[in-house]
Amino acid sequence: MAYESLLLLGVLAVTFLLPHMALGMGFGLVSPGWALLSHVFIVLGTYFVWYWHHGGQTLAMQTWKIQLSTPNGAEPSLARLALRYVLAWPSLVYLGAGLLWALFDRDRQFLHDRLAGTCLVFKRD
Repeated sequence: MAYESLLLLGVLAVTFLLPHMALGMGFGLVSPGWALLSHVFIVLGTYFVWYWHHGGQTLAMQTWKIQLSTPNGAEPSLARLALRYVLAWPSLVYLGAGLLWALFDRDRQFLHDRLAGTCLVFKRD
């Protein structure tokens, strides 16, 4: 997750920071807080769902050879991927409770994976 966070800094710098800096410096416009949060939510959602849908791995997951699938090994649908993304937010925001869930889960899966019907597996070469 630390490596993924570093990669996301670059994604957010290009897709969030630069446009809002240009609006602020060029036109003196500042977006309201709800619009900024919505922008971050949409940018990150697009990043994650796109990568999960095209190969089941983000860039960081490729490095660690982790892949997202369904429990029966199939590729998750777009709806399931979107649900996983939405459920991951409370899983992280509430003091990582959904991540700590994996310590007690019989298959060592995160709570948002369990609820969305997805699972992380180690990819074999």
